[in-house]
Amino acid sequence: MTPEAMTHDQLMQALSPVRLPTPMAVLSTAEMAALLALGIIAGLVLALAVLPFTRRRATRPHLRVAVLRGLPVPDRLLAIARLLGHLPAALRPAAYGAAPPPSDRRIEAIARGARLRRPWRR
Repeated sequence: MTPEAMTHDQLMQALSPVRLPTPMAVLSTAEMAALLALGIIAGLVLALAVLPFTRRRATRPHLRVAVLRGLPVPDRLLAIARLLGHLPAALRPAAYGAAPPPSDRRIEAIARGARLRRPWRR
């Protein structure tokens, strides 16, 4: 009988049985663990590749210091302390009235030179 005249069931019965050894037809525990590890590694690589495009970019405080120029000096010092998370030591006497306030340029220079304090790094 030619393959064209055979029905689907007859064709399936005429096929040879699978010749793979039984251990090759089933995944072992070690193979499953290796596939899981490869999947985890691929996921980590993908997450690291996507991370720069998805994380928030914090605005830098020194870029916003110039915007504060129109505020009165006490309010500006308070705003700088809020931006940085602390008041730089050079501005503390002016903030507490123990010294006259520095010039606008000096306040901005001190604020730009100060480090941003992270809440988790005290």
